Amino acid sequence: MLRYLTAGESHGQGLIAILEGLPAGLKVDTAKINQELKRRQSGFGRGKRMQIEADRVEILSGLKNNFTLGSPVTLWVKNKDASIEKLHQVIAARPGHADLAGLLKYGFSDIREVLERASARSTVATVAVGGVCKIFLKTFGIEISSRVLTVGGESSLLGIKAKINAALKNNNTVGGIFEVSAKHVPVGLGSYVQADRRLDSRLAAGIIAIPGIKSIEFGLGVGFAASFGSEVHDEIYYRKGKGYFRLTNNAGGIEGGISNGEEIVIRACMKPIATLMRPLDSVNIKNKKSAKAATERSDTCVVEAAGVVAESSVAFVLAEVFLEKFGADCLKDIQSNYRIYSQRIG
Repeated sequence: MLRYLTAGESHGQGLIAILEGLPAGLKVDTAKINQELKRRQSGFGRGKRMQIEADRVEILSGLKNNFTLGSPVTLWVKNKDASIEKLHQVIAARPGHADLAGLLKYGFSDIREVLERASARSTVATVAVGGVCKIFLKTFGIEISSRVLTVGGESSLLGIKAKINAALKNNNTVGGIFEVSAKHVPVGLGSYVQADRRLDSRLAAGIIAIPGIKSIEFGLGVGFAASFGSEVHDEIYYRKGKGYFRLTNNAGGIEGGISNGEEIVIRACMKPIATLMRPLDSVNIKNKKSAKAATERSDTCVVEAAGVVAESSVAFVLAEVFLEKFGADCLKDIQSNYRIYSQRIG
């Protein structure tokens, strides 16, 4: 069973992830993980924290001579800004953030104790894990990518930049929609037999857990609601030497909770960042009087970066279901099982 656990705060010593269940024999190139971490920091509209941090992973366990041992892999990314003990108290919750709900849930008297872990800085660990999973999936030809579709309703590059610049000028933030695709995913990953084994439910859970994601769809998505079945279901064909195939992919590569061999296509909506430099109305948690929400160093737009994080979430889930299908102890055994399966289904 592939699983991982993360730890760390936004301004703590760093972010850590322990990834358990990788097979032995996988060569791990830290440069490829660092490339993913750099992509997470990129994108028009990122804030000043990205100018401070230069995220690089250090692997503390689970490897020998760069090959996995089958034991847990520990990934560590150090924070340059580790000022958590020195930062000021936060006493006015930001609408749209975990601030107030977290404060009330855990009984804190300082919102800082919520936002340090609720921060999207935690996705550094997610991307480190995803970087390892991408290396594993690439061994079997599976490739994952993302792209920005819209920002603030704009879809052209010029329009997107103009929207972000307008938000920056007005001390505002802006969200948008991104798309993640996974190519060369074999048919048969996931299952319809239980809800928690369905591939789409697991992918949805991974992406919706990313801070700021508010909606998700597969393939045609909400477009199914305005169409007849005869217009949208992907017809099936067969050709010797090619096997089963479709001419359309409205299902987004998943039918009945199982990958169908087509490209997996997922779109998600990232809301505008909750920290506004022109803050909204809130309440002082000490005296319960009206106040403006707190401001923190933040971003203007993170839609592109959110897509990179979503790639990592998808990579983890696909690696997880792949190992469930083909074995999880030894990479050579998995490769053999995969070849036999591929021959069987033609």
